[in-house]
Amino acid sequence: MATEAPVEATEIPPVAAAESVEKQPHKLERKWTFWFDNQSKPKQGAAWGSSLRKAYTFETVEEFWSLYDQIFKPSKLTVNADFHLFKAGIEPKWEDPECANGGKWTATSSREANLETMWLETLMALVGEQFDESEDICGVVASVRRSQDKLSLWTKTATNEAAQMGIGRKWKEIIDTEKISYSFHDDSKRERSAKSRYTV
Repeated sequence: MATEAPVEATEIPPVAAAESVEKQPHKLERKWTFWFDNQSKPKQGAAWGSSLRKAYTFETVEEFWSLYDQIFKPSKLTVNADFHLFKAGIEPKWEDPECANGGKWTATSSREANLETMWLETLMALVGEQFDESEDICGVVASVRRSQDKLSLWTKTATNEAAQMGIGRKWKEIIDTEKISYSFHDDSKRERSAKSRYTV
């Protein structure tokens, strides 16, 4: 009768150690903050951004999925409301020093399901650090509007055409859309419908 060789204790990790490894949160490379803005009922004379609210800052994969699943889906927004995901420490405002000299890539959608998919793909690309020029990215905004929904990827240095084109090409591939265009925040401050500076 053959007998099995005894298994050394070091080959089998203790159950407690295995459970503790499984429970370790998966840290992201940086912290991110979700913001919410509802412009559907602006108060008389209220300044732009007065309805902007910081919602939650997170730093793990688990926190991200919990927040996304329960709260931050564009389908849960009313018309004229926005969700923002920006790097922690950057406010989704032109006036923020990180955004002041920047601009944004914009994609439009006439279908709610399409916006939802583009939003999720963009969030995963941002928190997963999929952009080569990730240091130049500030965040993304999902805007639900009556005529058409919009997704905007904000960046820091509008005049750095090479960086913007790299970001634009990658984002277009990620969200699988036909055309996106880039406008400078400075142009948007002066004109309601700023001209596109770059297109991919």
